[in-house]
Amino acid sequence: MARQRDEVVALKEAWRREVEAARLYRALGDHEADPKRAGLFGRLAAAEEGHAERFGAKLAEMGHPLPDAPRSATPRERALVRLLGSEAMLRRMELEEERNIETFAAATSDDADPSVRRLFQEIEGEERAHSSVLRNLSTPAPSSRLESMLRHEKWHARTGSWIGDAIYGVNDGLGACFGIVSGMAGYSGGGHVVLIAGLAGAMASALSMGSGAYLATKSEREVHEAEMGRERREIEESPDHEREELELIYQLQGFTEDEARMMAHRMSENPEQFLKVMAQEELGLSTHTLPSPWVSTLSATLSTALGALVPVVPFFFTSGMPAVAASFIISTLAHFAVGAAKSLVTARSWLASGTEMTMVGVLEAAATYGLGLVLSVHGAP
Repeated sequence: MARQRDEVVALKEAWRREVEAARLYRALGDHEADPKRAGLFGRLAAAEEGHAERFGAKLAEMGHPLPDAPRSATPRERALVRLLGSEAMLRRMELEEERNIETFAAATSDDADPSVRRLFQEIEGEERAHSSVLRNLSTPAPSSRLESMLRHEKWHARTGSWIGDAIYGVNDGLGACFGIVSGMAGYSGGGHVVLIAGLAGAMASALSMGSGAYLATKSEREVHEAEMGRERREIEESPDHEREELELIYQLQGFTEDEARMMAHRMSENPEQFLKVMAQEELGLSTHTLPSPWVSTLSATLSTALGALVPVVPFFFTSGMPAVAASFIISTLAHFAVGAAKSLVTARSWLASGTEMTMVGVLEAAATYGLGLVLSVHGAP
């Protein structure tokens, strides 16, 4: 008896949420100037109304009347849409869809009535599709649009991946070790200790960058595989809902409803291709964008070590102020070269990028050299 009471409470809450969501979608559709987006809001509203009817039918079957709730948008809800605007309301609706998913998942415990559990599971799958559609409706951030464009332009592969990692590895190694060498030079006047400190700093920087690159890339792959697994399960459990979701995504990209339906249907005929398309369109995932953990590790380690050794090289051959001066000169030139090389990745002017990097390196060297001098004057151990 207690279990049935809990189920009735859950069904009434779910019915209320669906009716409220339908009202807000209707209000968004009335407010939207773009006919295509307004039509999509109308379809989402109709879907939520369908969910509410199914929850209501189940309540009636169990002998419980529906709660009172307005079926059309209230003045407060319409005012909220006008005040916040479509984009803010889309983000709010996306959060509501995610809350619905959590609520419905909580209502599908093993001891629930099988028909109630099945109803919640079916509608939970549809809510996931709605959440994804809302993410696609929301205006993407500039960085997301850029990543999407770069992902589809193959020539960018020549300046990304391990090459970009190598450039930034040299940058990090050079910057870190230049600071260490400058500080120790200020403290010791360029003695033998600078070479030891520089080599230790180079090794530490290289190992740190390499291990960081490995863990980051491995984690990225694990997240990718987990997301692909989740998407595969959704396709297996709710193929019609996923196909409808792909239809809506294609419509957002400018295709007509008939074209989107035909394309989604064609894609769904091949399960593996359907999975790849859904992962790409819905999640922005592509196996072509995943670097190898070992390639990233090797690239980051070697490039960081290379950059870190530049300020140390003069101390292999000489010492004192001549070594300090030579280290400063070659490190400054290396900063400019690395900054200019970064323009391959950032698409900035090589001169501006190189000059900026040089200024940063000189300021860093001056600060650490000054710190070393202060410590030497005050007799730091």
